Amino acid sequence: MTEIMQQQPGGKDRQAETRRALLPDYLRLIALFGIVIVNVQYIALSALVGMADQVAKSAADDITLFLVHGLALLKTYGLFSFMFGVGLGFLMQASARRGLSFGKVYRNRMLGLLLLGLAHGLLFFPGDILVIYAVTGSILYLFRDWSVRRLVRVGVALLIVQAIIIPLLVFAPDETPAEFFDIERMSMIEGSFLDAAIFRSIGFALTLPVFLVFQGISALGWFCLGLAAVKSGMIDNAAHPLWRRARRVCLLPGVALSLFGAALWQWGAPLPGAALTFSIAPLATLGYLGLIAAIDRPPGPIMAGVLRAGGSSLSIYLGQSIILTTIFSGYGFGLWEAVDRTTASLIAIGVTVLLIVLISIWRMWFRQGPFELLLRRITYAGTTERKT
Repeated sequence: MTEIMQQQPGGKDRQAETRRALLPDYLRLIALFGIVIVNVQYIALSALVGMADQVAKSAADDITLFLVHGLALLKTYGLFSFMFGVGLGFLMQASARRGLSFGKVYRNRMLGLLLLGLAHGLLFFPGDILVIYAVTGSILYLFRDWSVRRLVRVGVALLIVQAIIIPLLVFAPDETPAEFFDIERMSMIEGSFLDAAIFRSIGFALTLPVFLVFQGISALGWFCLGLAAVKSGMIDNAAHPLWRRARRVCLLPGVALSLFGAALWQWGAPLPGAALTFSIAPLATLGYLGLIAAIDRPPGPIMAGVLRAGGSSLSIYLGQSIILTTIFSGYGFGLWEAVDRTTASLIAIGVTVLLIVLISIWRMWFRQGPFELLLRRITYAGTTERKT
């Protein structure tokens, strides 16, 4: 595996490098849709139920949860995390080209992500991933000079550790006091924005330490693999042999086992089914990476605009939470627990499409999305290009 990642492209592979790499844009775009249909299950309905105890009130809800868990849960999180490691590699290259101190640039970027993540988690969605990325991303900085072989070995080891320990989260006893459900209902249905923000802040403070452990290990593993993909040149070459191997070896068993776990979770034994779904997610994600590489091709005019908008993934990710919480909370349209899971998922997809359209229009005048521009300003604050 590591030997393949270290191969240098040649022949047709060199031709692939003559155009801009589109694989990162395809990865971001697909991950955005996957992550929003997972998040909306905790925005439109109660976020206090245990991981294995999500309620389905109809056959349509059953099928929706089955598909969300089997095809998206933790898989799109893995895609997002992989792209974070890719982003580190790109940032290293950009800093070198501009003669900037990478340590200072990277420190600023992690601080910017931390600030955005805290605002997001406290005000809109307690399941924020940006704080986790800022913390574990700071650890990744220590790995920046590692070889491709070492990054791959450590990344795979971390994903295996994650697959082993994450069932502990599933089987942990749910001790949420009944009063919390009453407070949640009051805050989400009758409360003002301040009431909802206070409730979310408490939830964010209580869950963040757990997520840092259980999701942080997985995130760091994917970070390592993403950075290795940049260093090896894989990310610039969708025809690389490792993408084909991931597609052939990981996709079918990963998705099949994940769907089996999701079916068991929904219609059989919830705890073992949830544990299997969580544990097999890295294998399915590797298969997704190989599958997405297979569809990487020069897009038409419309798809090019969609991919360009998908490149503003930070703005779309934050925009999803801001709009969806407004739709479902009492201070907005008041749809919290008023629609079924299928409808909530369709609303989430519709919001994402709307955001892609709006960002596409925005980027007719600006090079980046609004939150990317803000993060860029923070990232390069106080840095000076060295003249060469």
